[in-house]
Amino acid sequence: MKEILLQTKSLSKSFSTGGVMQHVLKNIDLTLYRGDFTVIMGASGAGKSTLLYALSGMDTPTLGEVWFGERDIAGLGGDALAVFRREHCGFVFQQIHLIDTMNVMDNVLAAGLLVNGDKKRMVRRAGELFAAVDIPKETQKKFPTQLSGGEAQRVGIVRALINSPEILFADEPTGALNSKTGLDVLDVLSRFHEAGQSVVMVTHDMRSARRGNRILYLKDGVVTGECDLGRYVHGDAARHEKLSAFLTEMGW
Repeated sequence: MKEILLQTKSLSKSFSTGGVMQHVLKNIDLTLYRGDFTVIMGASGAGKSTLLYALSGMDTPTLGEVWFGERDIAGLGGDALAVFRREHCGFVFQQIHLIDTMNVMDNVLAAGLLVNGDKKRMVRRAGELFAAVDIPKETQKKFPTQLSGGEAQRVGIVRALINSPEILFADEPTGALNSKTGLDVLDVLSRFHEAGQSVVMVTHDMRSARRGNRILYLKDGVVTGECDLGRYVHGDAARHEKLSAFLTEMGW
C-alpha cells in the first residue's frame, strides 16, 4: 500500500477581479503518494498552477486544509511556511530565476546553505547532483548568462534537489525549451523519479505528461478525472494511446 505524502481537504482558492469573485479551486479533496510522479493537466485557466502553489505552500488557500504528515500547512504563517518549503520542497519553474551575479555552483550552494550550514557537505551533494544531470565542472564555474536554456534548467533542477526535498514541484519545466533540450530535462526528471523522488508537475504538453505514472485532470477548479499510466517506459505506444484516450474523454 502506498504511503500518503500530502492530502487536501475542501481546498478552495478565490480571487476578486474588478469586484467580481473568481473561484479558481473548488473544494478539492486530493491525496498524493510518496514515490509518485503526479502530473496535473487541464485547459488554460483551469487552475493548474494555482493548485500546485497551494499544495506547496507557495500560496495560501482561501478555505480548506493541506496536510503534510501531521501538519496543516495551510494554517502556517509566512515565516513558518518559508521554513517548510526550504526543508521539504523543491521547485522547478518555466522561468528559472538563477541569480546572474553568482556562478552556477554558488547559485546552488546559496539554496543549500539556507538549510544546512555544512558547506563541505553541500559542495559534495551539489557535485553528485551536477554529475547526475551532466553539468561538468567547467560549466559549474559559469554565470547564468553563459548557459544554454537546457543547461540553465538542469542547474535549476540541481538547485531544487540540493536539500533532498520530499516533493519536487515542477511548473511547466519544459515550456520555454526547444524539443531536444526539453527532452533532456524530462529524462533528468524521470531518472530522479526512478531513484525514488516524488514529483508533482503541471504541464499542458502530452510528451511531458507521459513521464508521470498518475495523471490528474483539472477543469474549472475541480479534479474531474485521473489516469494511472504505471511505470514510464520509453517508446511505449500503448502509454501514449491510453493518455490520449483519457484526455479526449476529459474534453482536452
